[in-house]
Amino acid sequence: MRSCTIFRAIMASYRALCRLHLRGQGSFMTCVQKAHICVSRSVGTKVVATQAEDSGKDEREEKAGPKSLSAFLVERQEQAERSVLISCHPKTSEKKFLKYLSRHGDIKKHFFYDSYGTYAVVEFSTQDGVRSLLDAAVIPSVSHESAVPFKSRLLSLRTTGAVNQSDQQPGLQCRPQSTVPISELIQTLARQETVDQQIMCLTQAYQLTEENSRLRFLVCSLLKDIAAAYFPECTVKPFGSSVNGFGKLGCDLDMFLDLDDISGRDVQTPKSSLSVEYQMKRATSERAVTQSILSVIGECVDQFGPGCVGVQKILNARCPLVRFSHQPSGFQCDLTVNNRVALKSTELLYLYGLLDRRVRLLVFSVRCWARAHSLTSSIPGAWVTNFSLTVMVLFFLQRRSPPIIPPLDHLRQLAGPADRSVIEGNDCTFVSDFSKIQLQTNTETLEQLLNDFFEFYSTFPFGKMSINIRKGKEQNKPEVAPLHIQNPFETSLNVSKNVNSSQLERFVALCRESAWLLQQRDAPPAGAADGTPPAWGLATLLLPSQVGGVKSRRKRKREPASERIKSLLESLKSKNSPKNS
Repeated sequence: MRSCTIFRAIMASYRALCRLHLRGQGSFMTCVQKAHICVSRSVGTKVVATQAEDSGKDEREEKAGPKSLSAFLVERQEQAERSVLISCHPKTSEKKFLKYLSRHGDIKKHFFYDSYGTYAVVEFSTQDGVRSLLDAAVIPSVSHESAVPFKSRLLSLRTTGAVNQSDQQPGLQCRPQSTVPISELIQTLARQETVDQQIMCLTQAYQLTEENSRLRFLVCSLLKDIAAAYFPECTVKPFGSSVNGFGKLGCDLDMFLDLDDISGRDVQTPKSSLSVEYQMKRATSERAVTQSILSVIGECVDQFGPGCVGVQKILNARCPLVRFSHQPSGFQCDLTVNNRVALKSTELLYLYGLLDRRVRLLVFSVRCWARAHSLTSSIPGAWVTNFSLTVMVLFFLQRRSPPIIPPLDHLRQLAGPADRSVIEGNDCTFVSDFSKIQLQTNTETLEQLLNDFFEFYSTFPFGKMSINIRKGKEQNKPEVAPLHIQNPFETSLNVSKNVNSSQLERFVALCRESAWLLQQRDAPPAGAADGTPPAWGLATLLLPSQVGGVKSRRKRKREPASERIKSLLESLKSKNSPKNS
């Protein structure tokens, strides 16, 4: 009975959140966190007092305005440095688990999740708690194998002596780290009352959670511990979907080894007649240095990194990288070195996503739609990438009347001296202070924007025009390619160069058919006899069979007129033909 009551409370909170007209990303996440805390208390999960303090902190930050990406990165990195990742039995007593860890320091936040076993992320209030716990950890003894004695913050909880049944519980409350099945999502969307609500529910179901974001930064921090053996002052930072606001649960973890902040660079020559400098290995180019560093770090990750499997050193790619799977988190990881332009692209998308709530909501819907129709893929090939799709959404929003977001050149004009950034000859300057950006008033609904997005690209002159979010308008194609989307910073590059003609034609056809399908029904239809609501609106667009059948249905609608014309022609023919004698 109590379980049913809790379930109804969860569903009521979920529906309320879906109907919420968001004031912004911060407001939405605050509401989600409050709902989670309420539900957690109902099921008896211990919520540490500092988590309630964090909720109050979020509200204060919301009033202060959006947080810059650099401030967000610093905050998450500090949390990660105070955190450990612990493998534990799924029936571990949470109360005893926390009591044991509390001996080493105050616990600020913790959560459990499943990935090749059950794991706990535990954040201490200070790094002293981490150091105390690591001092108490022991090297495992194995009978037939030898352990590599590399110590990290990835630990295992071991129970010694007899296990008391009272120390176990039915199961830990694990936080989801992957998206719901598409069939379940479609049923949820079908229950909503408007397309706008469907779009908001889809975003809520797919976006990265607070816990998943923390886990990503913790994996970066664990990798930094390996690289620090060679570069003690280095950091490993996530970029791309993990931090730009458009990440989906289960997306890859892109990160780069940042060596730019190592002390001793670009220092003024002392006035003294004597000075010392480090002796260092020299290489023929910066690319050769990058390849050497990644080769060594990749080998260390492969040989010494606990939980890191399937390590590949892809050093001859345009951007050299090390690829591997981190089993304890379930993430597919790509590591590069000093990928500064990619971080600026991440910062730009982060800024656009916070300027107007509709940006993120529309991007999530378009990406989900594209994946449902296999327009995008996790396998490299001729498909449209998620980054290209995101840029296409941004460009579409720049072309509205009035524009919903400004072009990059306008953001560059608003930049101050501290915002100036030139990387490898590329001008990556744009304003970082949100308060300097004045947006025009545009009140279009999400439903209207989604429909017009499909209409816009179903008639876009891809044959001769290029998409350019720096200018905010179409440009003549500088090269022969089916789809040309200018890289916003490395302007000589086409970010969609991999897309072939057939994939572009599929995209245009699906845009045309989706626009037609979205216009066929303005309200949710009546439910079926068994109470299951039929798919409508956005839910219909996620069903390939429905969208794929649009062309035949449109043809069938024209058939009656064609039959009338055919009959008319036959009657005219019979009148004009000579009569039989």
